[in-house]
Amino acid sequence: MKKILLTTTGLIALGMAPAIAADLAARPYTKAPAAAIAINNWTGFYLGAMGGYAQENSSALGLGEVSGGFAGGTLGYNWQTGNLVLGVEADAAWADVGFTVGNPALAAFETRIRDMGTVRGRIGYAFDQVLIYGTGGYAWADNRVTLSALGLSASDSKIHSGWTLGAGIEVMFAPKWSVKAEYLYRSFESQTYFAGVAPLASGTLDLNSVQVGVNYHF
Repeated sequence: MKKILLTTTGLIALGMAPAIAADLAARPYTKAPAAAIAINNWTGFYLGAMGGYAQENSSALGLGEVSGGFAGGTLGYNWQTGNLVLGVEADAAWADVGFTVGNPALAAFETRIRDMGTVRGRIGYAFDQVLIYGTGGYAWADNRVTLSALGLSASDSKIHSGWTLGAGIEVMFAPKWSVKAEYLYRSFESQTYFAGVAPLASGTLDLNSVQVGVNYHF
């Protein structure tokens, strides 16, 4: 009886083998899906526009609070390795950051930053399309002081050099396009105005500034 069962089972297996082989041959071969990879890479040059607001909490001259807006352009380069992003960035902006005290028709004092900019290094960490970074470097500001009395006025302009530190966040919202928000602390060295007539030292100028911008990546 055992021999009959074994013989029958063997014959059935031999009969099914060609059908199983044909079924396996007919099935198409499908590759396993590729592992997901980051689609954003921050390496390369970029060009953009930015604008913001700056304010000095305590006046260097003790006469008033320097504040106002600015707008300009940005040029930079990033290099990414893994999640680490290193870069260099320069910006320059037209500005209207200052204050006026007194009445220009009688007697007044005005100080006003008309242009300013920075050249900075950046170091950040990229979460795919989101970049969080710290930044710091050189800062400059073109400031003009004007004294007026009884309809007469005299002005003197100086370039203030200094340094800046800050942090920001940048987001790739479309291929090659990003938006950013940034805080910068800017400290400018003192300059002496009207040195040949009535020397007036500005003292150190310290500004807190916030700015937003949009960049195009090449």
